[in-house]
Amino acid sequence: MPAMNITPLPYAALAPDQIGIRPPDGRLLADIRIGTVALQVADLARSLAFYEDVLGFQVLRRSEGTPAAGAVAELGAAGSEQALLVLHEQPGVRPVPRRGLLGLYHFAILLPSRADLGRFLRHVHVLGVRIGSSDHLYSEATYLTDPDGITVEVYRDRPRSEWQVSEQGEIQSALDPLDLPAVLQAAGDTRWQGLPAGTTIGHMHFYTGSLAQAAAFYHAALGLDKVTWSLPGALFVSAGSYHHHVGLNVWAAGSPAATAQDARLLSWELWLPDAASRDAAAARLQQAGFPTEPAPEGIAATDPWGNRLLLRTDGERARH
Repeated sequence: MPAMNITPLPYAALAPDQIGIRPPDGRLLADIRIGTVALQVADLARSLAFYEDVLGFQVLRRSEGTPAAGAVAELGAAGSEQALLVLHEQPGVRPVPRRGLLGLYHFAILLPSRADLGRFLRHVHVLGVRIGSSDHLYSEATYLTDPDGITVEVYRDRPRSEWQVSEQGEIQSALDPLDLPAVLQAAGDTRWQGLPAGTTIGHMHFYTGSLAQAAAFYHAALGLDKVTWSLPGALFVSAGSYHHHVGLNVWAAGSPAATAQDARLLSWELWLPDAASRDAAAARLQQAGFPTEPAPEGIAATDPWGNRLLLRTDGERARH
């Protein structure tokens, strides 16, 4: 993902309406958040060893398996009962192959600060865990693979005042080396004690079979702005001029889609500020030919590669 060869402007030099490309038929408000991500895994105990010991999640609730359903664990960060991640055990599912399957590319854990990222990096280095890293200009990111081959990004955002935007309103990105010494220095002497308070799911990233189809679902119908569109084989979309709430790429084009027999994403939540914005997004999806249906968690829709999206309001989240 090389830096785009366009003279950039400071993010603050442009008004919010000058950043990105608006969808044609309705736009999501800036006040959206990604909620719970649900994964299907082969061995819950093995996965918990990774998500607790390596990533620092806390188990909030756990239920044992039955003949009708596998064991489930809800995980979150310090100081909150909100589940960021739910693991559903399905013994015997296949690991994600190295090239990937159409569906989830990775989900991304957003830490509150650079110091937190430094503490996390020092922690995984002590554990001897293999990790990738990159500087994306707007963020500093690390990448790990869970026991089922699912990729997890752990990152921190730079202040928006440090982001760069092209004259065309495109948020600039890069795949530069991470300044590891500087990130570790930011950690100070404080040790990693698990995901800190304020940790969220920052974005989702999907392998798709077609960027045109992906844009039809996530941009034109759901209502996310295009914010980065010059990266080879990729499109980033967001609300509120964020660098991306959803990443879309065709880097695994030609691979099969994940199935019930694979470790995979089961669902992800998008929290909207009110019922009106939720219902408007659902109506746009329906009108564009993407069926929606009521669900206990809100309104459900599925993209062309089987990624199940749950549209929810903050009120529904509180009741849940």
